[in-house]
Amino acid sequence: MKRGRGMRVVVAGAGLGGVGAAVGLHRQGHEVTLFERGAELREKGTAIVLLPNGVRALDSLGLAGYARDHPLPPVSGGMRDRNGRPLLVTDVAKAQSEMGAGASVSRAELHRALRDPLPPELVRTGTAIDRLDSGDDEVSVVSGGRVVARADAAIVADGIGSVLRGHLFPGHPGVRRVGRLDLRGMLPAPANLDYGGLLTSNLLDRRTGAMFGLYPVGEDLLYWFTDQALRGPVPGAEQARRGVLSLMSDWHPVVPALIEATALDDIYIDPIARLAEPLPAYAVGRIALIGDAAHAMTPDLGQGASQAFMDAASVTRHLAGAGPADVVRRLRGYDAERRPRANRVMEAASRQGWLTSRTGAGAWLRDAMLRAIPTRVATRALASMWKADYPAKSSVKSTGG
Repeated sequence: MKRGRGMRVVVAGAGLGGVGAAVGLHRQGHEVTLFERGAELREKGTAIVLLPNGVRALDSLGLAGYARDHPLPPVSGGMRDRNGRPLLVTDVAKAQSEMGAGASVSRAELHRALRDPLPPELVRTGTAIDRLDSGDDEVSVVSGGRVVARADAAIVADGIGSVLRGHLFPGHPGVRRVGRLDLRGMLPAPANLDYGGLLTSNLLDRRTGAMFGLYPVGEDLLYWFTDQALRGPVPGAEQARRGVLSLMSDWHPVVPALIEATALDDIYIDPIARLAEPLPAYAVGRIALIGDAAHAMTPDLGQGASQAFMDAASVTRHLAGAGPADVVRRLRGYDAERRPRANRVMEAASRQGWLTSRTGAGAWLRDAMLRAIPTRVATRALASMWKADYPAKSSVKSTGG
């Protein structure tokens, strides 16, 4: 890949996708400045499951080392009922042999590994970007009512509640909650529990529409998450844990045991939300949107972070070798490549969420249909979902730093 002539590129937002894009663009020789509203670069939360398409996107940025060191175990996964009995069985080992390995990693450690190649002088923390003014020749970056930088291109990566998305698309309705609550926790794996084949599985309850997922992180940590109906205001961590323990008290015994064993400070709560409708474009002039700013989706397919890395890899590749005069055309190419794909995933995630949260007769029918699907068919569908457009080997060459 040819080195660019050193365009000025601003990245607004230092989450996983923003850091990935900043490193990729820096390695091409562009003059990158990464703005973060927080006082320091860090990622909060528990763990994250990266699917093979996300790992391959990191590979194309030369950033997959940490993820490759923490692969998903080659075990049978899929969906189970609340007692742990199989509903839909997938052969994860076979799917990974065809599409590459996924990964289950600590969010904080992944963020640290991604930002490590970025020189600290390129990062400006404690700076909230109010708006981006895109002119014919450059983008003005406005913070606190004044211009703090000028750039040839800007990448918007300021997350699900993106302020900049609202300025770029003032008529867009933004995000909406879907009436579900997500609890996530991580803890050292208790030595006295028999997981009964629950690792890499999601348990469903047709009585309540709730779900519990369990994944290993390295050799001695476990990551779990729950998904349940949200009625009323978002509860605090202690109230939420009491509620989910009551809801899942008669599930497979591993489920309440792990929730109860997790320290309260290690439980994170999110009301699940998504974009109310797809954006009309992922690029406006010299500005491109990536990650949740572009396509905030529900977590039902586990694709949120992987899609952000695919965005970062795509925008990096489209700006490879570009000069200031090329930016608008190149970002139109990024939009044409990523918007149809990511929007399809966003809609598919919502359909999956609708399916897994069914109750009553609809859930009974769903479970019966899932049990009827052969493992080979489920595995083939899983591998198809993991497809990506990025090569397995790195395509972004370092120019130093």
